Amino acid sequence: MDAPLMLLDGASLWFRAFHALPEKMTAPDGRPVNAVRGFLDMIAALVTRERPCRLVVCLDIDWRPAFRTALIPSYKAHRVDEEDTSGLVEEVPDTLGPQVDMIADVLAAAGIACAGADDCEADDVIGTLAFAETADPVVVVSGDRDLLQVAADDPVSVRVLYVGRGLAKAELYGPDEIADRYGVPARHAGSAYAELAILRGDPSDGLPGVTGVGEKTGARLITEFGDLDGVEHAARDGNASISPRIRTSILDSADYLRAARTVVFVRTDADVEGRTDHGWVTRRDWDSADDALPTGPADKTELDRLAEELAIGSSIGRLATALGWSGADRAQ
Repeated sequence: MDAPLMLLDGASLWFRAFHALPEKMTAPDGRPVNAVRGFLDMIAALVTRERPCRLVVCLDIDWRPAFRTALIPSYKAHRVDEEDTSGLVEEVPDTLGPQVDMIADVLAAAGIACAGADDCEADDVIGTLAFAETADPVVVVSGDRDLLQVAADDPVSVRVLYVGRGLAKAELYGPDEIADRYGVPARHAGSAYAELAILRGDPSDGLPGVTGVGEKTGARLITEFGDLDGVEHAARDGNASISPRIRTSILDSADYLRAARTVVFVRTDADVEGRTDHGWVTRRDWDSADDALPTGPADKTELDRLAEELAIGSSIGRLATALGWSGADRAQ
């Protein structure tokens, strides 16, 4: 396969890095840097494994967008900080929040592109960038299965590297693998997976699903009737392949099913902005050169300062090796 564009689900990965490594990993001043080190090591390992030509870390500008919560108020409600009355602040470990800022500083100094979109999650940024790509194959890296929906074969190959069980046990999903694993139609496995998630629900995202419809039943219905529209049409028509109990549940869930389509499907038209060596630019003014793997740090002085201040020189060194930087460009 040609060298791909790699899209990283930033928050998903640094959350996992934070929980995978002990907080006793600290900077000289005592601040924990376990998430910083783990995230940088993860990027280095991914670049070594996948050999991308381009790389973008995708960000949650809004982790719980209003356009989703207006339709399904329970969406991610269990993740809201209990001390926050606005419902907008995510519950994050006290020692992780400051490390996200450190990660952003390191990525900027290293020259690794980041992207976000107002009122959108990282999933929407990934969906938009993957959908728009016509030149290079795409590899999406996430610990959330929600993004399996972006897997595709056309116009370019889009594969999802699921790292929910760790990078050593990473699973690469394309349409065929999704169809085999979840029993949905291969010809539109990505969207079928999203529709399966709508039917069965997802407690981790606060999605109630349709009463009585689990993964196997949902996959059977989508396979038999083609898609979620076909399932609802069959239920309204009283198709004998749907039991009376399930038919009633589907019909009673009409409002939820209508809303869930917008909530569950990632956007492919988000107004993405990217931070590159030239600062923040709109997607309209951003080309593939802006997210190319950096051939050297964007700001070596700053990268050296961060390496010393945070005691993360070894992680930056591994990243430099993965990126193929010369000795002169490595952090001191």
